[in-house]
Amino acid sequence: MTFEPQELGQSKADLAETMKALRKRAGRTQVWLAKRTNMSQTKISNIEGGKLTPSLIDVELVLRALDAPADMVAQVSTLARTANTEWQDVWSQRRTGLEKKQNELAGFEQSSTEFRYFLLSMVTGLLATPEYVRASLAAVPGDHSKAIGKKLERQAVLHDTSKRFTFILTEQAVRWPYLPASAMAMQVDRLVSVSLLSNVRLGIIPLGGHMPNAPLNTFTVYDSRIATVETSTGAMAFRDHRDVSAYLKEFSIYEGYASFGDEARERLSEWASDFRS
Repeated sequence: MTFEPQELGQSKADLAETMKALRKRAGRTQVWLAKRTNMSQTKISNIEGGKLTPSLIDVELVLRALDAPADMVAQVSTLARTANTEWQDVWSQRRTGLEKKQNELAGFEQSSTEFRYFLLSMVTGLLATPEYVRASLAAVPGDHSKAIGKKLERQAVLHDTSKRFTFILTEQAVRWPYLPASAMAMQVDRLVSVSLLSNVRLGIIPLGGHMPNAPLNTFTVYDSRIATVETSTGAMAFRDHRDVSAYLKEFSIYEGYASFGDEARERLSEWASDFRS
């Protein structure tokens, strides 16, 4: 399925209008539809008013209750999937301020309890030293002191024992010389330290052996609700359960390749020593 960026915003309004039109065409009230779908009338109203984006399951329940024709089911399902996908390009993020993006990520972290990070080519902000964080924003024009401060402030969530974190880093993500050697050694040391937290599992995938699956992107899964996928020009957020499930399955595959615990820490310590030498 191909997503056009402009469609990702418009589709939410289109979906709301279509859902409302289908109900009216069937001659049903919101109260009737709420009872048939086991939803509240308020939820139906919010969906039709565009205040709430329904999941595909919600949409399927409504379409079934209204006995919608097959061609309409396909059309509305496509709208629903697009509406549950969000594209954020880097230029828009820069215009609105990088601090806003950090606040959005903090919101995800506050509302979620289980986190899965697959890190293909870089260390994520929660695991980064201040030097690494500053370097990650150095190429972006402007003063980013507030965004840097917020990014470092977010690391406190790692000490919230009500939350569980699994980080999987490829060898490339750990060893890419993003900083001078001495600073890279300190960054790798931080990974070792974080791996000792009781609510954190930190795994690494060394470049060796046979791995018949090849990752394409860095991604994060928040609980089983949202998957965010990063590209060089932006990020996509998927809320459709099929997309999120696909990333959970992919994460599980890479989890099987990764080394954790003492084995991971031993390898990380070797890499830190390489930077120091």
